[in-house]
Amino acid sequence: MTVTVRPAQPSDAALLAEVAAVTFPLACPPGSQIADIARVVTTVLSEEAFSRYLADESRLVLLAVDAAQAGALGYSMLVSGTPDDPDVAAAVASRPTVELSKFYVMPKGHGTGAASLLMTETLDAAAATGASSVWLGVNQQNDRALRFYAKHGLERVGTRTFALGSSPQQDHVLERRL
Repeated sequence: MTVTVRPAQPSDAALLAEVAAVTFPLACPPGSQIADIARVVTTVLSEEAFSRYLADESRLVLLAVDAAQAGALGYSMLVSGTPDDPDVAAAVASRPTVELSKFYVMPKGHGTGAASLLMTETLDAAAATGASSVWLGVNQQNDRALRFYAKHGLERVGTRTFALGSSPQQDHVLERRL
């Protein structure tokens, strides 16, 4: 498998939505309601939503592809700006900062190095914005993701609460200086 990472283009919106529909449910906390997951996939992760994200100058979406098969393996999304969530704003010490809003890899890309390459390219892109740190929220029950992020230098600096449907969830807030 030959993995390449490139900035996503407006023409990639449907492909990104397809990847999100597969990967988002895999990262949801155990016991999440199927209807709540479906609502996120059909709104926040829809083709129309990705079209808006790709047109937003404060966002950068990177797409990992299998160059040999032209198949999508994953994507990441960076969002520049000051954190809106007061818990995140208090936890993330470094400014300016950029949020790693989304980071997902298809199951066929697990164990191939695709995630590490995507993370390296994402962190490089975050540094290129001039930010002094990158931060993200990850569900406290997502052990696989927590191990992966720790491997890439992200450290726990706080917590936040978010809602998946009507169910409150707890995230660890992770940060890495760039």
